[in-house]
Amino acid sequence: MSRRGQHDLWIFAYGSLMWRPGFEAEEVVHARLTGWRRSFCIYSRFHRGSPRRPGLVLGLDRGGVCEGLAFRVAPEAERKTLRYLREREQVASVYREALVPLTLLERDHTEVQALAYLVEPAHPSYAGRLALAEQAHLVRGGIGRSGNNIDYLASTVAHLTKLGIRERELERLMGLVGSYASRGPGNRDTRASAIAMVREFERSPVKVRPLQSGDAQRFCYRSVLSARRS
Repeated sequence: MSRRGQHDLWIFAYGSLMWRPGFEAEEVVHARLTGWRRSFCIYSRFHRGSPRRPGLVLGLDRGGVCEGLAFRVAPEAERKTLRYLREREQVASVYREALVPLTLLERDHTEVQALAYLVEPAHPSYAGRLALAEQAHLVRGGIGRSGNNIDYLASTVAHLTKLGIRERELERLMGLVGSYASRGPGNRDTRASAIAMVREFERSPVKVRPLQSGDAQRFCYRSVLSARRS
């Protein structure tokens, strides 16, 4: 690894950023983060749900190990990339940006400092460790500005499988949500079944504390890195 590669901005992707990054990268590497786990622990009221009917999305919660992708961003693209990520990830300030030690599995286990979006446990949108049945109920009926929650789950598991990463809890969650969640590319019948299920469960009640007008502002001071990365 060159000295330049060590000091470039690296971004760790563990959910939708893996299969829909939305920014340019110089290289993409299979990576491992220790001390944090991928978890459906965040109520989504924007991207995969609504304030009336929240969905559930992934966050990095404490404990365990998480494998995903590390994206290296060119220095001239750092500001643009950070602006994009903050607009996408920090709608409600439920994540906080942090630099974490990341192991690049395809580069002789080189360690770099990478930007990661860690869950903020004190935030009202933090769901904690829900039972799989409750996760499935939320996922079935979630739909927001980025699409439905079933697609989010299916796309994440499909990409992990492609990378050779087994997430048995997510696979069990897929089984609870329904076989249509593991649809193949272009399978219109299973996709139509998933959409029908979303419409049915979208009307089912979910007991989640609503966000207050000042919640995002209360946590935004912890949501971004120091000025050297702004």
